[in-house]
Amino acid sequence: MTPFTLLAVAAAVFFVAHVFLLFTSFGRGIYHKRKYLWSHLTLWICGAILFAMAALYAGKGESPVMDVFDTPVKRWLIIAVAFGLSAAAHTIVKLLVMPRYQGR
Repeated sequence: MTPFTLLAVAAAVFFVAHVFLLFTSFGRGIYHKRKYLWSHLTLWICGAILFAMAALYAGKGESPVMDVFDTPVKRWLIIAVAFGLSAAAHTIVKLLVMPRYQGR
């Protein structure tokens, strides 16, 4: 397995872990703070891995997707999107989901 493939698999695993932890943080009237925190952390780790992949492989012809991130601004957009998704998810949970659990 090449380092590029290993990083891509790691990013995918962390993203799947993020989705799993996010959806299992809430259920049956219980809110799991630790799982919710880890869901954000796994998303940030996924973003960091993708940023590292872009820094290492952009413009090198390894992957057409990574070649898109050939400037520093485009690479930093990966981090911005990861934190933006995290902030959006947190806002949705705070405004729509948490009132259901606090009312019980």
